[in-house]
Amino acid sequence: MKKKTKILMLFLIFILLSGVAYAQPVNLTVPKVNISVDNATNPKDYVDNIKLLILLTSLSFIPSIILLMTSFTRIIVVFGFLRNALSTQQSPPTQVLIGLALFMTFFIMSPVYTKINNEAIKPYVEGKITQKEAIDIGSKPLKDFMLKQTREKDLALFYKYSGQNKPSNKYEVPFNILIPAYVISELKTAFQMGFLIYVPFIVIDMVVASVLMSMGMFMLPPVSISLPFKILLFVLADGWHLVVKTLIESFM
Repeated sequence: MKKKTKILMLFLIFILLSGVAYAQPVNLTVPKVNISVDNATNPKDYVDNIKLLILLTSLSFIPSIILLMTSFTRIIVVFGFLRNALSTQQSPPTQVLIGLALFMTFFIMSPVYTKINNEAIKPYVEGKITQKEAIDIGSKPLKDFMLKQTREKDLALFYKYSGQNKPSNKYEVPFNILIPAYVISELKTAFQMGFLIYVPFIVIDMVVASVLMSMGMFMLPPVSISLPFKILLFVLADGWHLVVKTLIESFM
């Protein structure tokens, strides 16, 4: 018992000494922090450099731009409907569908990007136009593409609740109205295409289910029997070619 008591006392003394050591003030040297804009000699230089910093920060929105301001939305939704209609669970994998949708988006949007690069980015880099002019010029090809796919009814919806007056020029449509209107228009188009994709596969499911019921096989899932016929129909019809071709032509 005495040995245990001594060990306990030594342990308590160690804790007290540790607390005293941590309680002693420690001299910390605070480093000097200096925020400056490189090579800025006048207010205009500061403003231009800050604008450039804001522009670089806005690059973090690139994923959102690709998702909601390009053809990606319609393509990936249609691919999702196609996989569900085939009832193939996770085949093709989601990564494959997203990768295919991205490369199709790059293909479809390449004329828009080329126009923006030639008319806005290159002249701005060469110093021929200002940053504001580059933004105004560069937004026009993108607005042309988005407005072509956007329904007037959807634009009117957001104009109504925003309280803004409709502009006389289509290029004056702000992105805070154009983007949501474009997205719901794309979703409607994608759902229409998804319905047309579903029809032939639903027919196969109904035929297989009717045959199984007439044979008295109530416990056998119709999906497990209809799946090979769905895949066979899709392969014989060259389904991927037809779906991709229809998606590309829908943006032309």
